[in-house]
Amino acid sequence: MLQIRDLVWGLLLIGCAAAIQVQITPTQGEISVGESKFFLCEVTGDAKDIDWYAPSGEKILPNRPDIIVSRGDETMSTLTIYHANVDSAGIYKCVAKNGDKEAQATVQVKIFQKITFESAPSPQEFNEGDDAAIVCNVVSSPPPTIIWKHKGSKIQAAKDVRFKILDKGHLQIRGIKKIDEGMYNCEARVMARGEIDFRMIKVVVNVLPTIRARVSDVNATADIGASALLACDADGFPEPTVTWAHNNIVLENGDKYSLGEDGSELEIKDVKKVDEGDYTCIAKNKAGEKAEEVSLNVFVQPKITYLNNKTASEFDEQVILTCEASGDPTPTISWSFENRVFTEGEQSLDRNIVVRSHARVSSLTLKNVLFTYAGQYLCSASNSIGQDEQLMFLEVRYAPKILGLVTVYTWEGNAANISCEVEAHPGAAVLWFRDGLQLPSANTTNVKIYNTPSVSYLEITPDSQNDFGSYNCTASNVMGSESKEFLLIQAEVPSSPEIQQVDPFSSTAVVSFEEPDSMGGVPIIKYRVEWRLPGQEWKSVEHDAKDDLISITITGLKPETAYKVRMSAINGKGEGESSAVSSFTTEPVREPSAPKLEVKVQERGNSLKVNWIKQDDGGSPIKHYLVRYKAKHVSEWKPEIRIPQNSEYVTLSGLDWNTEYEVYVVAENQQGKSDPGIVSFRTASDPTTIPDAASGGSGLGTGAIVGILIVVFFLLLVGVDVTCYFLNKCGLLMCIAVNFCGKAGPGAKNKDIEEGKAAFTKDESKEPIVEVRTEEENTPSQGGGPTEPNETTPLTDPDGKTVKEEKTKVGETEVKNATAEVKTVPSEAPQTNGNESKA
Repeated sequence: MLQIRDLVWGLLLIGCAAAIQVQITPTQGEISVGESKFFLCEVTGDAKDIDWYAPSGEKILPNRPDIIVSRGDETMSTLTIYHANVDSAGIYKCVAKNGDKEAQATVQVKIFQKITFESAPSPQEFNEGDDAAIVCNVVSSPPPTIIWKHKGSKIQAAKDVRFKILDKGHLQIRGIKKIDEGMYNCEARVMARGEIDFRMIKVVVNVLPTIRARVSDVNATADIGASALLACDADGFPEPTVTWAHNNIVLENGDKYSLGEDGSELEIKDVKKVDEGDYTCIAKNKAGEKAEEVSLNVFVQPKITYLNNKTASEFDEQVILTCEASGDPTPTISWSFENRVFTEGEQSLDRNIVVRSHARVSSLTLKNVLFTYAGQYLCSASNSIGQDEQLMFLEVRYAPKILGLVTVYTWEGNAANISCEVEAHPGAAVLWFRDGLQLPSANTTNVKIYNTPSVSYLEITPDSQNDFGSYNCTASNVMGSESKEFLLIQAEVPSSPEIQQVDPFSSTAVVSFEEPDSMGGVPIIKYRVEWRLPGQEWKSVEHDAKDDLISITITGLKPETAYKVRMSAINGKGEGESSAVSSFTTEPVREPSAPKLEVKVQERGNSLKVNWIKQDDGGSPIKHYLVRYKAKHVSEWKPEIRIPQNSEYVTLSGLDWNTEYEVYVVAENQQGKSDPGIVSFRTASDPTTIPDAASGGSGLGTGAIVGILIVVFFLLLVGVDVTCYFLNKCGLLMCIAVNFCGKAGPGAKNKDIEEGKAAFTKDESKEPIVEVRTEEENTPSQGGGPTEPNETTPLTDPDGKTVKEEKTKVGETEVKNATAEVKTVPSEAPQTNGNESKA
């Protein structure tokens, strides 16, 4: 125990006698600018004072803000450097003292600048075409190396003259383009520390606006409530804003102007002439602005601004009508009166009508004024924009002028009107006189006067010869008066007409005549024609007189018989003398004349209605008509159709489309058949024709379609044959029944069928083949040759020509693209006659 205690005390004595030792932790220090760091000074031994000294040798005092010294206990002291800067670098010394004993240690503090981007804004904008300098300010110690990248690739200024690295590391792009736009990487490196940092900078290239007017000159019409649209299209980046200006004033939305959503369209409402001029379309963005002029041309429709009515007197030296009009372009002014148009210059050979125009004024001068100049004059002002018209009235005052027929015919007991037509302005008073006495007088009870604004009528009912003679009409107004004598003459019966020719036929005769030489002063009302057999009474018939009546048909005559004929004319006075008697003999009984045919268009182009006009029956009643037809390109005729004698048409239906047909119609009496009436026609094109379907449009081939049609057609034939068997007792089944089963054949039918009198067999069928009619249809003939009249023909030949005696053959009439409406009458039906199909 004694030895251990002695050893401890000995060590303590030795330590007190040892020197003081100082150690700084950490032994060296690197501080980035702006950072803070502390250093610990530890003292071994007994130290009374521990002090820190700055690199300048000055003792660091406790009150410094950037460097603080603090003593934790007797053996250590802490040096703290806050927010270091480059001035903080150097060797710092820690000194420990105890009496005369002193120990110290040093630490070298190095201050370096980390990579710092002082200025690298994003985005950075430039105008296209400028020399752009992309800013990237980087500081560090040592100074960094700057590398620029774009689209993942390093920019090598040595290889592209457009790029240049400036002194501060900025990137310059000469004549920057829109394609240079994008993200740029500014990368800084300090090789000594292996330090690296970067900034992404967005580069935006603004493009100066381009502007284009859609229409550089816009035309508009003023004063019609119309709007004008001005438009321009602008491009640029960023999207430019578009504004409009007029007369250096920016236009805004309002009652007068309306701007489109993007400003590119300017609508000018209710355009006036004052709106005309240049409008500026301005496009502006960050890169600048551009402007384009759009001209608005405002035209004004003509408008007549001055036109007044005028008054003149007949025989004045002249009267001038004036018309003024406004408009842009300057309007051309013309005048018109009734059907005449007056333009610039002299308008008549006598130089009495002259037009003179200057600027917007036109004058129409009428010299030596006549009453016929009175009326409405139309002033027309026109330019390329429109036209304006106004009427003015020229009033011409003139003395009365009496018009009207001088002679009037009547007879005793028949009232007649003498018309005194007066033209006058102002209106005239009209008086009637006879033998100096004003009418009506106390002694004239058979005279009446009726007045209208322009005509005075003197109605006279003659009682005796004394009432015929001269009557005076006198008209007067403030401008003067005029008188005129009118004659009332006794009318006579007409003279006799002159028979020119008689054309006899079997049962008719056509009497052609000339009208009487004297009408008796009044129109002929009727003609009477009389005929007789020798020694018998005269028969007569009256026909209304018509302007084109030159022949009359006598009907109901006997064949091969001699007749006498005469005519007389009838007017209001009475019947005149009869003409000289003419004799003629009718022709023997013969076959009928050919019917005249007419084709009528139907709604469907493959149906045809053939009408016929009955001609002379040859002295024997027509029994029936026989009709047959065929397509021209085939030789075989369709079965002949027999039509009853009182029918007037047949309807042919179910014809082939776009095919030319010919139709024959024959009239037959007891003497035989007439020549055929012939007509040709072409059916219309099929309106339901469908073009061939495009390939792939149908799953059926041509062969399949043809096969289907053949099956359908076969089934249809079977159905028709069965129907014919049960309804008409004919057809293939009927043939089999007659030959193998002993059935009665169709020959057992009544003979009425042969005579054309029966329309149907006694069955339930309601589907006739053709239609027959008994109505009277005096339709115009389409055939050729003269008409032989009978009791059904018009009394006057439609062509006004004399009908020839000899038998005529009906010509062939071509009717193209005829269509017809099919009508049927169940009570009458035609019969086909197979034995006569080749007639």
